[in-house]
Amino acid sequence: MRARSGLDPGSVWAQRLGQLERRLRTKEERIVVLETENAALHLKLAEYQGLAGRSTNEVLQLYSAHGQQQKLQRRSVVIHLHGAIKRLKQDLKSLRSFALELSKDFQRQSKTYLYQVLTAVQGIQLQNEAMQMFQIKAFDLEQSLQEVTERYEKEKQKRRALHNSLVELRGNIRVHCRIRPLLPFDTAAGHSVSQDRQRNSSEKVAYAADDETVLVKCSRPGHASINKTFQFERVYSPSESQDTVFADVAPLLTSLLDGYNVCIMAYGQTGSGKTYTMLGPQLEENFAYSTEDASELGIIPRATQEVFRLISEKPPGSYWVEVSVVEVYNNEIFDLLAKDSCGKVFGVKRDVVTTREGKSDVPLLTYETVENASEFLHLVNKGLQLRVRHPTLVHAHSSRSHLVVTLTITTVVSGDNFGTSWEDEQTSQRLNKEVSCTFPQKMRENKSTSSSRASSPAQIEATEKMKQVKTRLQLVDLAGSECVGMSGVTGAALRETSFINRSLSALADVLGAIAEQRSHVPYRNSKLTHLLQDSVGGDAKLLVMLCISPDQKYLTESMQSLGFGTRARQVQRGQVKKKSFPVPSKAK
Repeated sequence: MRARSGLDPGSVWAQRLGQLERRLRTKEERIVVLETENAALHLKLAEYQGLAGRSTNEVLQLYSAHGQQQKLQRRSVVIHLHGAIKRLKQDLKSLRSFALELSKDFQRQSKTYLYQVLTAVQGIQLQNEAMQMFQIKAFDLEQSLQEVTERYEKEKQKRRALHNSLVELRGNIRVHCRIRPLLPFDTAAGHSVSQDRQRNSSEKVAYAADDETVLVKCSRPGHASINKTFQFERVYSPSESQDTVFADVAPLLTSLLDGYNVCIMAYGQTGSGKTYTMLGPQLEENFAYSTEDASELGIIPRATQEVFRLISEKPPGSYWVEVSVVEVYNNEIFDLLAKDSCGKVFGVKRDVVTTREGKSDVPLLTYETVENASEFLHLVNKGLQLRVRHPTLVHAHSSRSHLVVTLTITTVVSGDNFGTSWEDEQTSQRLNKEVSCTFPQKMRENKSTSSSRASSPAQIEATEKMKQVKTRLQLVDLAGSECVGMSGVTGAALRETSFINRSLSALADVLGAIAEQRSHVPYRNSKLTHLLQDSVGGDAKLLVMLCISPDQKYLTESMQSLGFGTRARQVQRGQVKKKSFPVPSKAK
């Protein structure tokens, strides 16, 4: 067995035992190591257990401290809340007492206020009753005032009518005064005025105190201001329109067709509004006057329209109208409707003479027949193209001549009715309508418009019973009086100013002579007064329209114009005569 295997069982067991011993030693060593580690772990466990015990004690202490702190905090909060509740209870008691006091005060004040309100309501009711009484009284007073005002106006109209009747019976000259508003050129640069005048250049000194009185404030350096008043038949304030001015002129035109001559003239310094009052606004390009704006038309176009309106109410053909336009320039009379051989209008010098009857006449003066206001204005505008103008420091388009526009109205009446009333003449005209309608037509066919007012042969051919009555409306725009120092004119313009002032002075002398009832009235001292002799001397109802500026720097000129108007108002010429005679015929 041993030989076959070649192994010794003892050695095998010895090797195996040796292996087991080694493994045992290894295990024992491992056990020792593990025991050592276990001991170390036991030590660490004991250490950790000790730490855990200490930590537990600390935690317990912390828990106990936290619990005590919470108890203290709860106790302090409860104490604070208890104190706050006590304070709130005290405040609530105070508020309750205050509310009670406030309620009591409110009730007391409510009663007081209610009493005051009731008292105020009663007072208001009493005041309302008193107000109603006052309103009733005021209404009664207004009615009474209105009645008194109406009575005053009626009495004023009656007084004015009586005054006008007295003026007419005495033959006095009617004088109206128009105060123009302040205009831009009053304060424009370039006016040659003295230092005293320039100091108050924009101050108004002339006012319309009422519709019959002009108030002028006169002041001099170192002297107290003095108020002067001037009385006229009518005074127009700066705000009154052209319509208002013409409303007082229109009644004179009715007299024109009733057989009276009428003359309306504008007097005043340069730039005082004479031409605007007489004609209306001026067109700068040709010095004509526009008729487009009817509200701005002056006395001349309005008077013509009114004349033709009145004629249109009369029997057709019983009236016809002729017009002449002249200017007095440098004491010479110029016919502004005269025509040359080519039919062109140009100014021709004429002369004024005194007829056997003592009337003034201009031989060879051109008379143009017009059938309506449009034809008349066309002729007047032609004449205005030739009117002499010259710029001055006072006015840029100063008129350097006196303009006289004359409308001659020829009325055909029955010869049997002369000496009867005018109303009877009108009745006779209606009865003889057929004859009177043909007569003027024959006159137009046989007369020359460039000749004087000589009777036509057609008058001889007409029936002996038909007679003519001629009445005349003279519309005069006088050149403005002016101070040479203010106007700054020289040379030819200075000569024009000299003639203007002399002619106006001659007009004042004529009025003075008539007012003083002198035996000699100097009509021939000026061509102007000679031309207007019939109007100024008593054969016409004469209205003088004074035009003045309210400006302080024109005070001297305004006072001169107001003085002229006052003298004119004192003129007594005897009762103005009504035309009731036939026009003389050359055949007779």
